[in-house]
Amino acid sequence: QVQLVESGGGLVQAGGSLRLSCAASGDTSCISAMGWYRQAPGKERELVAWISSSSSTNYADSVKGRFTGSRENAKNTLYLQMNSLKPEDTAVYYCNARCFGIWGRRDYWGQGTQVTVSS
Repeated sequence: QVQLVESGGGLVQAGGSLRLSCAASGDTSCISAMGWYRQAPGKERELVAWISSSSSTNYADSVKGRFTGSRENAKNTLYLQMNSLKPEDTAVYYCNARCFGIWGRRDYWGQGTQVTVSS
């Protein structure tokens, strides 16, 4: 089992910045890739940033050039630096960890952290 705890959300004005963190604990040795997703009211959850085990990254087109995902494997922590925030970035942001083992593949999720961007 892997437990994920996000932090760093809050209320910020448009153009501002926030840094989200996701601390992983438990059986973290199974974790390969990690990512950030978000879900706005009335919308489906969408991928924001994906960080592989080798720290290569992929981003949603809507956040490219503004958001930067990174991971510090020694601390089992994932980050999302969000700059130039827009009101449309308002959502609950979730951390995801993908594990592989003899059982196959499992995805773990954090409880989410609210990000609200005011215009």
